[in-house]
Amino acid sequence: MAIEKESKFMEWFNEILQTAEIYDYRYPIKGMGVWRPYGFLMRENMLKIIRKYLNETGHQEVLFPLLIPETNLRKESEHITAFEEEVYWVTHGGKDKLKIKYALRPTSETAIYPMYALWIRSYKDLPIKYYQVVNIFRYETKTTRPLIRVREVTTFKEAHTVHATRQETEEQIKEAVQVYSKIFDELALPYLVLKRPAWDKFAGSEYSVAFDTIMPNGKRLQIGTVHFLGQNFSKVFEIKYLKPDGSHEYVYQTCYGISSRPLAAVIAIHSDERGLILPPSISPYHAVIIPIYYKEGKEKVLGYSLKIKNKLLKSGFRVKEDFREEETPGSKFYFWEMKGIPLRIEVGMEEVNNQSVTVVRRDNRQKVRVEENILVTKIRELLDKIQKGLKEKADKWMQEKIVEVHDLRDAVEKIGRGFVVKTWWCGEEKCGRDIEDKTNAKVFGFPFPWEEKQKETSSKKCILCGKKAKFNIFLGKSY
Repeated sequence: MAIEKESKFMEWFNEILQTAEIYDYRYPIKGMGVWRPYGFLMRENMLKIIRKYLNETGHQEVLFPLLIPETNLRKESEHITAFEEEVYWVTHGGKDKLKIKYALRPTSETAIYPMYALWIRSYKDLPIKYYQVVNIFRYETKTTRPLIRVREVTTFKEAHTVHATRQETEEQIKEAVQVYSKIFDELALPYLVLKRPAWDKFAGSEYSVAFDTIMPNGKRLQIGTVHFLGQNFSKVFEIKYLKPDGSHEYVYQTCYGISSRPLAAVIAIHSDERGLILPPSISPYHAVIIPIYYKEGKEKVLGYSLKIKNKLLKSGFRVKEDFREEETPGSKFYFWEMKGIPLRIEVGMEEVNNQSVTVVRRDNRQKVRVEENILVTKIRELLDKIQKGLKEKADKWMQEKIVEVHDLRDAVEKIGRGFVVKTWWCGEEKCGRDIEDKTNAKVFGFPFPWEEKQKETSSKKCILCGKKAKFNIFLGKSY
């Protein structure tokens, strides 16, 4: 690839999606794309990670219909107001005009909660911790970007939990944050956990917590959200439970979602001008085996390569062999480097004679000779180093993209140069909105949980009005 990553980020990003055969955005409807086999394997590996941590914490997977009756969608006024301009409507069944329009789900609160009202009767039915992985549709009017801002989100994990008390629900928020932290750590992504300002919370929630990462061009990308719904939806959909004392109470709820955006972040943050660099956790293959031979050594090299492949497969590694005869070893090196596979295993006559292989890392291109008798242990060690190294490098890189400022003019200058600004705010909504207007940027929010950060703010002043600061906030450009 000849495109510079940071200065021409979207051009570089689009090129890597095409060249590495991940996602084709040329589908004839704006904002919709096609997962190609290699990208689909990355997607599946991410979903395995998501399901692992949800299932370990007692979540259960379900599947609800795509269509939502208009009558359901309009029950929660704040919710429909936020989504109404983004909804795709189904108005006909064949040639017949429908009596009630159906929405293609923009999110599933209004699809799921009427069913919760039927299922929940007493405190013995609680808690409920369900999730589903579905596609959602939103008529985005902003500029669409593949995997980043689309009209069909083809990979949307949404969890919807139900609890008896506010305290239990607050504990569920903390668990959701812990689950998401583990997921994003396993994707080797850097992130901030921020409570959104009131004017930017999820429609119908009491408050929202978001996971944000920073892309190479300095823009924030929201990669996960956790919402405290309280009793707002349960009162609308009449979701009550019988308490032990015989009285009835509305339930408390949370919801939290992850889309395909984390994959966009993995590609953007870790990769380079040579192509993809993938963490072993989601790479379709951990290693690719490339034989290097001349006519007289072909059979021995291919036979030994297959032996190495089978040995690694039996040990649980995802392995791909490239035995294409029409391609040179050099062209294969380039091809799999573009694909971002963590390890390249080279096998030639020298390796056959010494009962060894040559292993090359994709992340730093270091080469090492490994004897066959320690191969499994060494491959596991190298993959672990790559995984940890990518996370450490990404965390360090993101911290370098965040700068602390105390002056509005300095904030504007730093944001204009692609940085995210850490600063302070008095907590007044008007002041917060004015900060956004004067910097032409977004207030991302303040660290969650807030209580742990209060000492840091005790002596600070609001960047705009100069009053005593209440919150340490992050500010910058956003997708």
